[in-house]
Amino acid sequence: MPPGARSLNPFRVLQNHREFRLFWIGQTVSLVGTWMQSMAQGWLALELTDDAFLVGLVASVGSLPILLLSLHAGVLVDRYSKYRLVVLAQSLLLVEAALLWWFTWSGNITIVWLLFFALLNGILGAVEIPARQSMIVDLVGRDDLHDAIALNSSGFNLARVIGPFAAAVVMSRLGIAWVFAVNALSYLAVLGGLLAMRLPRWVPTAPRASAMDGLRELFRYMRGSPDVWMLMQLVTVYSVLGIPYLTLMPVFARDVLHTGPGGFGVLLACVGIGGLAGALFIASWGRRVRRGELLRFASFAFPTLLVAFSVVRWEPGARVLLLLTGFTMIMHGALINGILQAVVPDAMRGRLMSVYSLIVVGLSQVVGSFTGGAVASVIGIAWAIGIGAMAMLLYAAWAYRRFPALRLL
Repeated sequence: MPPGARSLNPFRVLQNHREFRLFWIGQTVSLVGTWMQSMAQGWLALELTDDAFLVGLVASVGSLPILLLSLHAGVLVDRYSKYRLVVLAQSLLLVEAALLWWFTWSGNITIVWLLFFALLNGILGAVEIPARQSMIVDLVGRDDLHDAIALNSSGFNLARVIGPFAAAVVMSRLGIAWVFAVNALSYLAVLGGLLAMRLPRWVPTAPRASAMDGLRELFRYMRGSPDVWMLMQLVTVYSVLGIPYLTLMPVFARDVLHTGPGGFGVLLACVGIGGLAGALFIASWGRRVRRGELLRFASFAFPTLLVAFSVVRWEPGARVLLLLTGFTMIMHGALINGILQAVVPDAMRGRLMSVYSLIVVGLSQVVGSFTGGAVASVIGIAWAIGIGAMAMLLYAAWAYRRFPALRLL
């Protein structure tokens, strides 16, 4: 290979970094269980209430702690061992899944208990997500950070493919409760990978300022860095208006496409297959094409495909559109995440990732899913998805005209 050339093998980072390989394998197995639980939780909410608004509310409540706690969690992540925080959070998530299994299996589950467990999951995620995201650079270094983030997205989407299929099988054969049991067991994989890692000893540093001063420092940095500020605005609009279509998918599958849990699982798997392809594309080709141009393409393609999906009434056509939607959605997210982590100083990485988590998980679910569920209950699920996608398209047209530097990133 000529000097300076990079391999097109998207799995090169896994081959070269043992700790990241352990992290990726364990996390991917665990995410299969997480996607199983996500699908089962949405379907269980629909069975318990038969209300699109309450389906959206379950997702919103699960993300409310991320919205409220992520900023302070980011300060915590920058001051304490990311590794230890991830191990502790993953252990507690195992307990939460086991309790959800017991309540459902014993017949004691109600919409109130389901909301409680979703809330508990969100509290743990508020710390675990920014800690896990900002830990990647410690496993691969800065040179391979972009590719590692793309591969991290590929694991997420591989789980999105396998999880819904597995959940549909378990639900049909054993019942919905056992989906939560499988998720509890899946946490053993990520904990095993974490405990097998050989990382340098973490050396604590004395905090130089209060938590509020740390947050003020972060926001000064964001406002003083035009690229970071533009990307944060872009990811906010797309998270609030675009991502909630996944939360509303159970209702779309049943009421628009007239399919059951199996068909719903196939639709989610199509998003995952497309997302997996998008992540692997970024991991292999991302350095050979200007990332700003790829981001511009994804910024327009993602909402355009969502508009088309909102009007489709034929299940095979919906599957094709979701394949392409998943591809562009993950391209968009992985590119923004990679660019942000490449430019942020190490001392601020946890805080920046906490803001990113707040937006992508917190705002998308609390504001986006709650609003989407409310709009869907009034004007219909298809209109709710389509109107949000059209607003994204209009914003993209304005943003790239107002901030042409986005194309040069």
